Amino acid sequence: MIKPHGSDQLNPLFVYDTDEHAKLTHEAQSLPSIVVSSATAANAVMMGSGYFNPLTGYMTKADALSVANTMTTSSGLFWPTPVMNLVADAGSIKVGDRIALKDPNVEGNPVVAIQNVESVETFTDEEMATITQKVYGTQDPEHPGVAAFNSQGKTCLSGPIQVLNFSYFQTDFPDTFRTAVEIRNEIAERGWKKVVAFQTRNPMHLAHEELCHMAMDRLGCDGLVIHMLLGKLKKGDIPADVRDAAIRKMVELYFPPNSAMVTGYGFDMLYAGPREAVLHAVFRQNMGATHFIIGRDHAGVGDYYGAFEAQEIFDGIPAGTLEIEIFRADHTAWSKKLNKVVMMNEAPDHAKEDFVLLSGTKVREMLGNGIAPPKEFSRPEVAEILIKYYQSLNG
Repeated sequence: MIKPHGSDQLNPLFVYDTDEHAKLTHEAQSLPSIVVSSATAANAVMMGSGYFNPLTGYMTKADALSVANTMTTSSGLFWPTPVMNLVADAGSIKVGDRIALKDPNVEGNPVVAIQNVESVETFTDEEMATITQKVYGTQDPEHPGVAAFNSQGKTCLSGPIQVLNFSYFQTDFPDTFRTAVEIRNEIAERGWKKVVAFQTRNPMHLAHEELCHMAMDRLGCDGLVIHMLLGKLKKGDIPADVRDAAIRKMVELYFPPNSAMVTGYGFDMLYAGPREAVLHAVFRQNMGATHFIIGRDHAGVGDYYGAFEAQEIFDGIPAGTLEIEIFRADHTAWSKKLNKVVMMNEAPDHAKEDFVLLSGTKVREMLGNGIAPPKEFSRPEVAEILIKYYQSLNG
């Protein structure tokens, strides 16, 4: 199986030993504690799950700036986005403290991790602006990722962590949330050697489904891992439970047995376009995928990124840095001429009107009115699930 990024073995930071877990849970009660940001909690979940291998904790100021500027830490580890515990006010927390990190997203704020504080450092406004610009490609406060990043505070608490739970992801999505460890184990159990991963934060329409089939066929893959984001999204995105139901229905009806896994991971979307595409590739390698589909405007939002920037960024990564391979996809749509879904760049003799193209706004409007999009756009069984959701919003 493909090696994880940065080490020979996956090193998840979740404390699996039950005695040690009980001991740390007890210790956490007497430690100084802070309720962390949603992003910090999600970073802990990703480190606990093994997706952020080989990180051992939150980055220092020097590492975060180095990653923003060069996509490597001070020690030379390739990493595309800073992974930090940012706070507005560190209070009396000092170097050498052990602190309990409390979850902002779960009632009662349970402890998500314990951190050894190795440094307490504050970014200047200029340094925050530099990180924002380098990672997100913009400083526009209207960008949801920029807004979330800059709302956390400017003081950075760095140091290793021990993760005690997976926040709300395991309890709210027991059938879907999987750690990188669990996905690797399942890939091995299924006997898959070549595995392609597909990232989604939306339900999958026919074009997405066909893109997955295309990638599997062209790459000669044994399996597909549909890997959906279960964390915080922007306003208007479809909730994870609805997406999950729609995707499971599609896989059940339109994929051969033992060819696709439906799974999810606990992270808040950054909407960082190209940088986030690279991060997605890193953690797909960590979960055992050999290939990863990256389409147009992957992980983007609005008009902040060029259509293929999320693919082009990989051209600048030194060979051998990542073992996972990228499957570069164009926009896919139903061709009226050919009576099938095609990649639009592979149909040069087509004009726009030769494709079935619907805007997201138009699709939402149709679903809200109880109208299924055309069969060339969406599977009827998937549309039915989405219609129920949109009509529930209309009361």
